[in-house]
Amino acid sequence: MKNTLSWVLVLLLIVSLLNNCLSSKVQRDITQKKSFIAKLRELYASGDRSKWPAPMLDEEAKPYFSEIGHLPEVQFPQDNPYSSEKAFLGKTLFYDPRLSGSNQIACASCHDPELGWCDNRMVSFGHDRQLGTRNAMSILNTAYATTLFWDGRAASLEEQSQMPIQDKKEMSEHVEIAAGKIARIKGYEILFEKAFGDKTVTKERITKAIATFERTIKSTPSKFDRFIDGETHLFTDDEVMGLHLFRTKAQCVNCHNSGYFSNNRFENIGTSLLNSKEEDLGRYLMTKNPDDVGKFRVPGLREVVRTYPWMHNGSFTSLTDIIQIYNKGNPEPYKNRSTVHNGITLNSQKSDMLRLLDLTDEEVAQLEAFLGTLSTKNERIQPPALP
Repeated sequence: MKNTLSWVLVLLLIVSLLNNCLSSKVQRDITQKKSFIAKLRELYASGDRSKWPAPMLDEEAKPYFSEIGHLPEVQFPQDNPYSSEKAFLGKTLFYDPRLSGSNQIACASCHDPELGWCDNRMVSFGHDRQLGTRNAMSILNTAYATTLFWDGRAASLEEQSQMPIQDKKEMSEHVEIAAGKIARIKGYEILFEKAFGDKTVTKERITKAIATFERTIKSTPSKFDRFIDGETHLFTDDEVMGLHLFRTKAQCVNCHNSGYFSNNRFENIGTSLLNSKEEDLGRYLMTKNPDDVGKFRVPGLREVVRTYPWMHNGSFTSLTDIIQIYNKGNPEPYKNRSTVHNGITLNSQKSDMLRLLDLTDEEVAQLEAFLGTLSTKNERIQPPALP
């Protein structure tokens, strides 16, 4: 009996010592974690990006890398300089459905400022309620995009602004006919005169005015911008860790860099779904270069919370799901890696930058928390009175 009690006491003592050791280890780990986050907070909110930890970049990403930070000032092209009169004319045209064949669809129909300057649909309705084939990208911050549309088929906002007018599934109107309709609306005369010096209405002036207005649609400073400028209290610990993961372990900055949070390049992330009903050859349809099969423009991540659903086909409604897809390297099913298009066999070559990241559920949540700091409040813009 005494031996039994002795053994019980010994076991209790051992358990107590183990608990104390474990408790001490947990406390040390918590203290170390808090100290690490505090140091990161100090560095990232220092106002000096040279003090930030070095980003983790793949070799192929390095030539196109630019550190994340504030949006720079918008640059207007020499042949289409800014004026408030031209921007106001562009805004009026942007909201005018008479640019469409049915006189019912305006640019603002798919790019609503209260919906993050998109429409929050997988794909948009257009002429005769036809569905488009790709998600309508937000026009927020498009002044910083070097090409437009998911496949980069427009090289400028001036070029881009006339394409939806002529697209049979979107506004379904010839741009010359649209210009003629606008020219016959008496109230537009004074707007064109103020913007361009005389009352002449041309398709070139229409596209220049709309492009000028679109370049003014820029994000206001976000929580992220204020934090890196020194407002250290703004970020939670999870947001600080999410920022650090974004630049390091998760390697999001391989593609989502600069103040625009995009490298303005085209990448294949394994979403082209070749050999299926949802097949989309992406940039290949523009370039006919087999290397471009399944590549799409890297979108900027500012306002990402507001501009759902995501991807070229609007297939994702959860940021958590998107992060997990990247975390798993987005394994592309073998059956969706090749197709025959116009008699040519084409293959999808997913970017080598997509691979297993081994992020924990906590790290996934921290990344999502950080992405939330890149968005601002929804805008309420008073539509202009149409002439």
